[in-house]
Amino acid sequence: MNGRLHSGFLFCLRVFLTGLFLAMHGVCLAQASFPITLVWPPNDPSLKFSFAKFQQSGLVNGQGIFVADVIVQNLSDQPVPKSVFTVFVMDKDGVRIGRGLLRLNEIASKGMQRSQIQFSVAGIPVGLKMLSGRTINMNVVSTPPGAALKIDGQDAGLTPKIIDFSIGAHVIELSKEGYAAVTTPLDVGADEVEGGSVSFELGGLSQDTVALRDGTTVLGTVMSLSLSAVVVRVDGQDQKYDRNQVQKIILVERVTTQQPPVTQPVPQKPK
Repeated sequence: MNGRLHSGFLFCLRVFLTGLFLAMHGVCLAQASFPITLVWPPNDPSLKFSFAKFQQSGLVNGQGIFVADVIVQNLSDQPVPKSVFTVFVMDKDGVRIGRGLLRLNEIASKGMQRSQIQFSVAGIPVGLKMLSGRTINMNVVSTPPGAALKIDGQDAGLTPKIIDFSIGAHVIELSKEGYAAVTTPLDVGADEVEGGSVSFELGGLSQDTVALRDGTTVLGTVMSLSLSAVVVRVDGQDQKYDRNQVQKIILVERVTTQQPPVTQPVPQKPK
């Protein structure tokens, strides 16, 4: 067999195998239930994704190339910023065999957007089992370090701490004994550069802190301490707490100015 016939044979064999691969996938995909609907986030959905039937478009390096039309609905009363989602493709046994990126422009409140996703798989795609928003890692730093960190109300460790933020709005809370707590919003855009950092400076407390055993925190000026009670002045009013009610007390440093002693001039005796 000469080179030209050999090349022609291989080309025909490649076309035949591609057609066979797509035909096999077509049979399996016909068994899947479309559209496939996913929501994000799962616990309190703000977005609803509807994926149309996967369309086979080719074969590259042994992996099938598929595309699917997607309709995205914003279920919330707030606009959703420009974002990127990672869609994982599963086979009939729930094994992850591929993934694709779904890029969305800003979606207005209660709005809808049409998009399309393309992915390659090393197997037979049947469904989508997981959908996660793109995350951007950022280093949360505080001065001084070692502050307790919360992200959206969830404990995240001590600063400095690298956090994977999802696209959208977040609330950062920082607290450290002896310093004023910090609570601030943080908006993470889809075009944010990974590996950045956000820094916060914790200010010193201006009032004494009395933590009670029932979880209440009293801010004021500790006027007196005894073996039986603590007296705290809050907004000009003294409040007395039994010592068994108190869990801990944090006293701020008081800066006092020492006045020079007052001396009376000694009158001179007449000569």
